[in-house]
Amino acid sequence: MFRLPLSSTHRDPAAGSPGPGRGPDHPGRGLHPRAHPLALTLLTGLLALLAAVLLSACAAPPAPGSDRATLLRERGTPTAMHALPGGGQRLEFASGPFGRETWMVDLDAQGRVLAARQVLTDAELAAVQAAPELQADALLRWIGTPAERRAGGVAGGQVWSWRYATNDCLWFQASVADDGRVGGRSFAIDPHCDAGNDRL
Repeated sequence: MFRLPLSSTHRDPAAGSPGPGRGPDHPGRGLHPRAHPLALTLLTGLLALLAAVLLSACAAPPAPGSDRATLLRERGTPTAMHALPGGGQRLEFASGPFGRETWMVDLDAQGRVLAARQVLTDAELAAVQAAPELQADALLRWIGTPAERRAGGVAGGQVWSWRYATNDCLWFQASVADDGRVGGRSFAIDPHCDAGNDRL
């Protein structure tokens, strides 16, 4: 006896139901439960980059004179805080490892905004590069938390790296010794564009 081939809408009753999540109405349920590690890594990186882009797009300098509560409501929790002379404070709002903006907001002793600036710029980083002597705490107070810290400076210690807005796929690096002295500073190729980036 001949039997017609079964279509997606005509099933052999003897075969039973395909069960929930296994029919043509659920095409994604049949995928292997373990995704490829490289795909997960790429997805994580893309999501982090998207978050940084969205944060940068929404960023605008806070109005001078606005209070701390308003600032925190609009910006969220600072990524770092630094004491300033006279009882003031500098709040850092960095956009993460793949972000290209870091805002520094200075408050007076009463918690009012005095000034705000985006510090990851060509001009600011060039000034850091030209500074004759610098300590690690001053560097952090100046341009904020680096995107990456790794061991391996010329004189031991670490190499700190910051991404910033550029079309040349560069990042800014500084060698920080174990005693906190900041040594060589330079612009180098971001490893996400090319390997062998370090020039320090």
